[in-house]
Amino acid sequence: MQSPYEILGVPQNASPDDIKKAYRKLAKKLHPDLNPGNKRVEQQFKEVSAAYDLLSDPAKRARYDRGEIDASGAERPDRPFYRRYAEGREGAKYQDFGLEEDSFVDDLFANLFRQQRRQERPAMHLRGADVTYVADVDFIEAAAGAKKRLMLTDGKTLDVTIPPGTEDGQTLRLKGQGLPGTGGATAGDAYIEVRVAPHPLFARKGNDVHIELPITLPEAVLGATISAPTIDGPVSLKVPRDSNTGSTLRLKGKGIVDRSTGQRGDQYVRLKVVLPERADPELTDFLEKWARRHPYAVRRGTDQS
Repeated sequence: MQSPYEILGVPQNASPDDIKKAYRKLAKKLHPDLNPGNKRVEQQFKEVSAAYDLLSDPAKRARYDRGEIDASGAERPDRPFYRRYAEGREGAKYQDFGLEEDSFVDDLFANLFRQQRRQERPAMHLRGADVTYVADVDFIEAAAGAKKRLMLTDGKTLDVTIPPGTEDGQTLRLKGQGLPGTGGATAGDAYIEVRVAPHPLFARKGNDVHIELPITLPEAVLGATISAPTIDGPVSLKVPRDSNTGSTLRLKGKGIVDRSTGQRGDQYVRLKVVLPERADPELTDFLEKWARRHPYAVRRGTDQS
């Protein structure tokens, strides 16, 4: 184990001024605040500080020189137990040993030491928490896109853009619209779960839209041009002659936008022949005569007898 004189690099007969100068030189080089994270240098500084603590105290230096205490200040085994622990002022990690009063520390360390002692615990920089909301939209809003304004629990509002083609249960992310961060950290994100209400006419299958459209008996038999609803509004649809319930017509490009490709699906219109609400004696008389002359089967394969 090195002696305090060896640690400070001074002879045993060094004067108090020589000991102080040697300590200043080493402190300038080894102080942990100037070498953050270097454990080896930190240990060296502790050894230098302990050596200076012992040699700068005339009484302890004399006891060490007489062999009564060792370099750590502990009593020798053959001496009565004695030790005076030298600790820094409250709140300091290391002792100053009077350095704040000399020009050396004023020039180099004073501001650094004083500021660090006065500093409070650094502010925590924590990202804000994410929040989740639910946006209820109708079928057309989800299919074609829309702007929605949500009322939050704190009374504030949040404007949300519903992209075209949004599906039921899809979650939208609004970056930075969550709770604020602390210490200048970024805010969290807002996640919007979209709930799409069912539509009385339209049904979605992938990016295609399906609809069942009633037509009259004359329209089915004779053909006609009728108005058909789409998510973009009504369009003209040509019903071919001799159409039947279940006949399906396609409206190309009238479906929902594919979010990945930007292309639109189609709309499929399934026709449903509907008779008049009230019985028509003329139609009944006609069909009775027509049916006797033109019988035809429609339930082949369904007879279970």
